[in-house]
Amino acid sequence: MATAVLPAARSIGAAPLAGFVAATGFALAAALREPAGTALLGLAVFGILHNVLELRYVAGRFDTVLAGPFLKLLLALITGIVTCRLLPVSPATRSAEILLVYALLAAACGHSLRRRPLLLAAAAGVLLCAAAASLGFPGYHFVVLAHLHNLVPLLFLREWSRGLPRGRAAFMAVQCGWVLAVPALLLGGALDGLLAPGDATTARLAASYTPPGWLDSTAGLRFVAVFAFLQTMHYVVWVWFLPRYAPDASAAFDRRVPALRGRRAWLLGLAAGAALATLFVSDYAQGKVLYAALASYHAYLEFPVLLVLVLGIDPTRRKPRAVR
Repeated sequence: MATAVLPAARSIGAAPLAGFVAATGFALAAALREPAGTALLGLAVFGILHNVLELRYVAGRFDTVLAGPFLKLLLALITGIVTCRLLPVSPATRSAEILLVYALLAAACGHSLRRRPLLLAAAAGVLLCAAAASLGFPGYHFVVLAHLHNLVPLLFLREWSRGLPRGRAAFMAVQCGWVLAVPALLLGGALDGLLAPGDATTARLAASYTPPGWLDSTAGLRFVAVFAFLQTMHYVVWVWFLPRYAPDASAAFDRRVPALRGRRAWLLGLAAGAALATLFVSDYAQGKVLYAALASYHAYLEFPVLLVLVLGIDPTRRKPRAVR
């Protein structure tokens, strides 16, 4: 009997699961031993490369979502966010960025829910309340975004795994383990005995990754360790797993952007990453500002895709293939 299997996934065997387990152990050990160093080194080495590869996957896999006038609107809004991040930090630029983020979410809701008016009205109400909270507590807004970005691979992996003919439960159990269980152990203090003491660099990072009301030495160290761990696993997903096990997405991107087909996307990511790493060494503060601005495109283009995944809308609108 024919079984419907999405083209994005195949029976992958035990090797990828073993890879994720090994990567989880390595990332956790690094985050416990050198939380700040792991976060900074990972950003310098893999930051730009994973931006390029994530954009390639999202633009290829979800080309029916990110297209036409809607894509142009999203890019215009994100460019506004990039501009805010390149300007000197002030209450005005932070508020402007928050408003642009919610404008982007509103555009995504309007596009995805235009045929579901009641759900659209409910989404508008939620966005208004959330925007008011973010404007009132901007420190929490940016901390939540920093960690949320490292959690979203779970939804992309869940969507990808829909095409697995078997082994999906085991695959998702491994993903939930590193996305949810390990951070819970870290934040709950279960691994404090293995966590290296913080230093001045850890304290500086803690200000960006810890909710302001929880910013003390113990909680700050835990949040930096969580960020370092999840960021490392985030890179594992975008630099190793999806480029290898989602060839259809890469092929779709190659057709859409032939100038970056094949190895050219990798070369772009590696060259830009090397340039950014050089800037980090010479002027870390300027490098961080530039990276935060450029990373806005890949981070915020996720939002409309994530929305359709959360709502259960078929993001591809393609008929599944029958595999005998």
